[in-house]
Order: sequence, then structure tokens, then C-alpha cells
Amino acid sequence: MKKICCLCLSLALLFTSLTGCGSSKGDGGTEPELNIILAHNQTSLENPYSKAAIRFKEALEEVSGGKATATLHHGTLGENESELVEKLELGAIHLTVAAPGFMTLLGVDEIDMFSLLYLFDSFEHWEACVDGEFGRSMSDLLTEKMDNRFKIMGYWSCSVRDYYGKKPVVSPADLKGMTIRTQNTPVVQEFWIKCQAIPTSVAWGELYQALSQGVVDSSENDYTSFSLKEHHKTDNGKFVSETHHDYTTRLFLTTGKFYNALTDEQRGWFDEACRISTEENREKTYEMFEESKERVREDGAQITEFEDVDIEAFKEIAIPIQDEFAKKNGMEDYLEMIRQEGENLK
Repeated sequence: MKKICCLCLSLALLFTSLTGCGSSKGDGGTEPELNIILAHNQTSLENPYSKAAIRFKEALEEVSGGKATATLHHGTLGENESELVEKLELGAIHLTVAAPGFMTLLGVDEIDMFSLLYLFDSFEHWEACVDGEFGRSMSDLLTEKMDNRFKIMGYWSCSVRDYYGKKPVVSPADLKGMTIRTQNTPVVQEFWIKCQAIPTSVAWGELYQALSQGVVDSSENDYTSFSLKEHHKTDNGKFVSETHHDYTTRLFLTTGKFYNALTDEQRGWFDEACRISTEENREKTYEMFEESKERVREDGAQITEFEDVDIEAFKEIAIPIQDEFAKKNGMEDYLEMIRQEGENLK
């Protein structure tokens, strides 16, 4: 019964998106012919995801002259990315943002390369890679491996991830025996295990409570995301160490089925709105990094700056994991692209 209901919902939403039923009127006073449903997992309108989603809707309406619009869901369809990817495949939504690790659950192990820690050295390095040959190759690989089930419309970021917990951390040895909420991705969990920490699964929406009640000793995420959830105000989240272990990549995804069903004109609008919203995501992400960091400091959290963390000790753990992953998955050339780009920027 649940599957039948989901299918009915998907068909109804797909009909709405392609006919404009139930959507707001365009600039000319007529119903838009296309309504794109975009959903992501962040509930705050101050999050870069939300700001970029809003810009997508604006851009879509601008480039189409009001012939297309978008319905936005800021966490209202759930905060679990795997559920949003499922809705995407069902056709209940047409665009979402997801961590690359979720693609591994669908059999594309290679895409987990984006999850490798200390893969990128800076936002500049990250952008050069995802917008260059590496990013194009990864997009083609996903399309091929998934038989066009998914299509990457842009590479988004949710900033750079840092440690935060019940005590400061300056080297891997400081993590010994500590539980840490982290992403459910094998290469990520392997890294924290080799730091002698204990990776733990906690849903994002339940993490504030888990930190408050001591269910987990620590977590890791970017300043904007954890400050909007006020994790740094808990006893087990008030010490932040700028490990900068992950300049994050998030996939702005649609499905090949939906994309190919668009007319050439509609596809042009869609492509351009995706490009503009991707730019917005990055711009807001970079702007909010310093703003969020200052807010965390003003709220009383204690920050160990990047320069005071033994980054080389963390990299000594991360780099062999990168090498092993690349060898196992035939991704040595991809890894070399990234490292060479880093050298070019020095």
C-alpha cells in the first residue's frame, strides 16, 4: 500500500510539474508550463542550500520569461538525504542535493572519491578540480555507471568540515576512545577509526539532543551547518578544532528520465538556472564561513585555529586511505588530477 501511494504521489507531482497545475502564474498572467520541484535537507532559510534554491527559482522564472517556475522544499520533505534521493528516483521531486556517499549505496563505489578526507587543500583547489577535467570525468562516470538514472547538474559545497566536541583536539591522538558522529561512508569512517575515535551514526535532526545528552562525545561539520543547529552551545560541542579535513562536495542531482523528457527550450532554462544557483551556493558558502565562525566564537565556543592543529599528522592517516581507495577502484588517474591541480596552485 505504501509503494502504491508513493507511486500515485509521484505521478501526480510529475503531472503538476509538466502542466503547471497548482503553480503560481507567470509574468504574463498565465500558468507556467513547467514547475520544477526542488528539495534539500536544510530547514534554515539562512543555509547556503536554501539561498541557492531560492536563486534557482528566481533564475528559472527570469530565463524562461515566466514560462517555468519552481516549488521549493527547505527540509519540509525530510532531513535525510537518502530519502530525498529515493523521492528523486520516484519522480516526486526533480532536483535535490546529496552527499556523494549515497551513490555508493546504489553501487557506484567510485563516486565515494569525493568523500576522501584531505583530498582538497582549499576552496580554490576544490573549485579548480570540480569545474575542470576531474569534475567532468566524475559526472560522466556516474551517468555511465547508473545507466543515466542520475545526472549531476552542478557541484555544490557546504563549506569545510571541522571537528567539534567535548574537548579540544590538536592531533589524532587526542581522539582516542572518543565517539564521533560522522558520515556513514566507509572511507570517512576508516579515517576516524585510524585516529582511534569511534564513528557513530546519528541522524542530523537528532544530533543536538545526542550532543546535549552525551550520547556522542563529538561531531564534525562546517561552521554554518552546526551553528544554525546550535550544536556549539551543547557541552559536547563547545570545543571547535579547525581540522579542515573535508572541503565538501555535494551533488546537485536530477534524473536522466526527467531531464530527457524536457523540450530543448525547457532544458535550456533548466541548465541555466542550475548554473546560476550553483554559483549562488558557492558564493553564499564562502561568505557565511567567516560569519558563522564569528557567531560561534561570540556564543562562547572555544576555537583552536587551523594553524594550531597538527594537520600533517592527520594527513599522514588520510593519504594512504586515498591511495588505497584509488588503487582498489581504478581511480589512480583521477587522484593524480587532483594532486596535480593542487601543485599547480602552489
